[in-house]
Amino acid sequence: MATEEKWSRRWRNWIARTRVPGVWKVREGGFLVRSRVKDPTTGLRREIRKVMPTSTESEAFAWLEGEKTRVLSGAARRGKSPKTRFADFAVSLLERKTSKGGRIRSAQTRRRWYNELRHFIEGRAGVPALGPLLVEEIRTEHLLEWREALSKLIDAGEYQPSTLNGWLSNLRVIFKAATVELSLRRNPMEGIANFDTSTQVTYTEEEPNSLTPNEAARFVDLLGELYPQHFAMSYLALATGLRPSSLRPLRRAGKEADVLWDKGVLLVRRSQTVGNEVMNKTKTGFRQRISLPKQVMDVLRWHVETQLQSPEQQASELLFPSVFGGFRARDVLNKPFADVARSMDLGKRFTQRGLRRTFNDLARLAAIESIVTKSISGHRTDTMVDLYSTVHGEEQKKGIAALLDTLKLAESDPPGEATCEATEPPPPPAAPPPAPEPAIVPLEPRGAHRGAHPPRRGAPKRKAG
Repeated sequence: MATEEKWSRRWRNWIARTRVPGVWKVREGGFLVRSRVKDPTTGLRREIRKVMPTSTESEAFAWLEGEKTRVLSGAARRGKSPKTRFADFAVSLLERKTSKGGRIRSAQTRRRWYNELRHFIEGRAGVPALGPLLVEEIRTEHLLEWREALSKLIDAGEYQPSTLNGWLSNLRVIFKAATVELSLRRNPMEGIANFDTSTQVTYTEEEPNSLTPNEAARFVDLLGELYPQHFAMSYLALATGLRPSSLRPLRRAGKEADVLWDKGVLLVRRSQTVGNEVMNKTKTGFRQRISLPKQVMDVLRWHVETQLQSPEQQASELLFPSVFGGFRARDVLNKPFADVARSMDLGKRFTQRGLRRTFNDLARLAAIESIVTKSISGHRTDTMVDLYSTVHGEEQKKGIAALLDTLKLAESDPPGEATCEATEPPPPPAAPPPAPEPAIVPLEPRGAHRGAHPPRRGAPKRKAG
């Protein structure tokens, strides 16, 4: 019977012991070898350590024994290990990250990594290629020059600072891994700062990508008239604030249905970004159970009964299948939303993400507790709720009026506008009457009050005797 592997954090990796001395299994894949031998050329003990992500246990052990032999014979001082090109290391790292045991599971994230890695390796107009360079020879100065070339793309308006900050973030991941695996003396990405995003405004007063309550009501009504096949998905997004990637893979039927029709419950536990690949987790890893009111369940039932018209849709387990029975495209609502906004003369752009922002605004207006709002939308922090919110002017006006009302200033005259009519000063308050002399009440024998009326509410009762 196989023993359970016990993972521990050592040498910047999660590893587990094997039966082979000097060889540890790495949780992300492959093996780590380590040993200490005495170098005859210096008389000092020397550490041999290497992560071998693509090797088998026997191959890793063979390499370790060979390296120990080299050190003991003094060959390690006479010869130099071959160096690694950036392209080879970066591709190898991405393959490990996207493998079955890797940390990258989202198809969209994987696609973004592929695109950015191509820019890193091949370069582009005005930006040098990092692919041919040897990782061991790359210095911070090289990367500062590379960052300077990126800044010219921002100046030319080709990229936003936040996009290129994403490039820098992934490049840090690559060099952090290289520093450990190739035993670099220093991480060359240390000291490479992000680009300033303080002047990059995503949402403005003119384009908040959010709807007021009146606009939201008109929007969903008109969407139901023009595009009834998209009404239920948009209605559910507005009512819950769920991400489109969480709405597309919802299942209405099957052994693992996400809509519990008899209980009025929605289970949010999957995510779909690109193609037919589905993650059995949400973007944040947070599994949700949302109890829906009757009006939302009625809309979902109407959708299933009337809007799944093609045979492929009717055979699909999905709640919102495409006409071919698979997942809807990511941009499926782009044209309907643009048409509705134009038809109602909205005067601003509104996208799918705007439904999530509008949900937070409506929840705030409805005075829903923050913990309840986050349990519905899937936001994990108040910071994210604030980021996906728009405070409208009417809310501010009411807030200021409420504040003044609590201070009893709302009805007072503004400074300098007091009336000039002379008025008699109010009479002084009358002096209170003198307190009466306390009456002396003699004690009564025990049981004298039996059968009488009870004492007044709140008056203390005298104990008998």
